[in-house]
Amino acid sequence: MKLINIGFGNMLNSDRLLAVLSPDSAPIKRIIQESKERGRLIDASHGRRTRAVLITDSDHVVLSYLQPETISSRLKSAEAEIDVEVESADE
Repeated sequence: MKLINIGFGNMLNSDRLLAVLSPDSAPIKRIIQESKERGRLIDASHGRRTRAVLITDSDHVVLSYLQPETISSRLKSAEAEIDVEVESADE
């Protein structure tokens, strides 16, 4: 399990993450509204403008104020750390 920071010290298990999306399109706005109605919306933006929508495998939708590119780079660095750990364990 690898946790990534999604802003304001909030962490998300990267293994459970399916997609990181921009909130600008109408279908994504619909997904946000539907998840809010079902009680599956987690607002981690702390009142700031939502810039990234994270979809998890548990059908939760998480809102973040970070750019999708920032979250993507954090995911890549987390994966690189795991690769290094696996390589050193193999030796």
